[in-house]
Amino acid sequence: MKKFTFMLPVLLLHFGMPWHIWPQAEKKPNIIVFLVDDMGWQDTSVPFWARETPLNRKYHTPNMERLARQGMKFTNAYATSVCTPTRVSMLTGMNAAHHRVTNWTSPKANNNTDYPDQQFGPADWNFNGLSPAPGVDHTIYATPLPQLLKKAGYYTIHIGKAHFGSDGTPGSDPLNLGFMVNIAGHAAGHPQSYLGEKNFGNIPGKAGWQAVPGLKEYHGKDIFLTEALTQEAIRAIEKPVSEEQPFFLNMAHYAVHVPLDKDKRFYKKYIAAGLEEKEARYAALIEGMDKSLGDLMDYLKARKIEDNTVIIFMSDNGGLSLAPPRGGVPHTHNLPLKAGKGSLYEGGIRVPMIAKWKGKIKAGTVTKYGVMIEDYFPTILEIAGVTSPNTVQQIDGKSFVHMLKTPALIDSTRTFIWHTPNKWIPDNGPGINYKSAIRQGAWKLIYNMRNRSLELYNLHEDLGETTDLAEQYPEKVKQLSALLSKQLREWKAPMPLIKNSGRSVPLPSKP
Repeated sequence: MKKFTFMLPVLLLHFGMPWHIWPQAEKKPNIIVFLVDDMGWQDTSVPFWARETPLNRKYHTPNMERLARQGMKFTNAYATSVCTPTRVSMLTGMNAAHHRVTNWTSPKANNNTDYPDQQFGPADWNFNGLSPAPGVDHTIYATPLPQLLKKAGYYTIHIGKAHFGSDGTPGSDPLNLGFMVNIAGHAAGHPQSYLGEKNFGNIPGKAGWQAVPGLKEYHGKDIFLTEALTQEAIRAIEKPVSEEQPFFLNMAHYAVHVPLDKDKRFYKKYIAAGLEEKEARYAALIEGMDKSLGDLMDYLKARKIEDNTVIIFMSDNGGLSLAPPRGGVPHTHNLPLKAGKGSLYEGGIRVPMIAKWKGKIKAGTVTKYGVMIEDYFPTILEIAGVTSPNTVQQIDGKSFVHMLKTPALIDSTRTFIWHTPNKWIPDNGPGINYKSAIRQGAWKLIYNMRNRSLELYNLHEDLGETTDLAEQYPEKVKQLSALLSKQLREWKAPMPLIKNSGRSVPLPSKP
């Protein structure tokens, strides 16, 4: 492993020299990752396609528009299809097939969240999530991103949803992962309630795993969870700002995950606009999240630190398209993208992303450069000046700092891989359950483990994945199958077991 290279600011901190006497040129940028839960590529008034769509006109996100005007819009940004794998990839720099946390983790330890299946037995995946310590059963032992940033002199803050590991394991508490502050983050993946009047789920005799911890000062009050978390984030930032210490904020909202509680600040306007109740509630969740972004941006401006603060906005997977709990027709909520959360079609993995960094990113730019969630790990470390991190894990992600000044840059040779050897929901939807996928350039291949079939799409010509080209381009299918299989084999990716034979489902291509 490479040894960690200490930067001058770290040495100064070690010997007790105050942060505020550093030369101005050496000040490290503050870093905010604004991570939204279950927000789709189309759940915004900011178009991430070549043109505005009816869905873009449905939502009101003026602060996302503001961030896009000030920074760079990424139209080919990817996460995994469900939440915990994305969050573990961000904190480890590893692809989900490699860290083997391939489905959401249960709040209860040693609880495989895969639904039972008649054809397959469960894969041997890391259902207890991420661990900063070795020897924890069914976890990926890795050096977490905030731990490295803390060593580099950053004040590290986690706000909101964590969902990194199961309760009782070290990874369930963000404080064990290098965060110096943890507000409302624990093992569960969604809130029991967004409503302060309901104590965010902490009602005696009714509180379940999903009751949001902490935040007691807001209990019984008429306040939405998104707003309470925003107020807490600004309060937490004030300490390092006052001491002129760089900070890393993981602003991880529970919104817009179910339950679709009513945010009264915005709900009525969407009802008045003609949306059905469930969709009005969803749109209000979106706008409440957007207000949070704006409030943080306003705070940075008021404290005169916006020019030295990097903001990266992203969702942890594609938008939920199951109806119910969404309204309308199932699997249409991310059009023109196919399907939604849980799927390896584009609707489940392609996500909205915007980055702002004054002096490095030209305002109002758009890039088609492909980015995967594991790229956040090396990118954020490079932004922080950590050039040779000492990690126990192999890093799969690639820094995209170099392309921030060259938005026209395209890498058509890189491969992106998704792997879901799990049963996320009881009934199969489009691209959901027991799938793997690979993208290289315009081409995307999907492997269906149930019948071992392969689908091929040209995303440049068919973003909606409507026309399977596998029969027309057998050599491309062969090439991508070999690349996918080789990488999954090297990573020792988990595979489900065939009940009839007891053997693992084979990869699409032999060695």
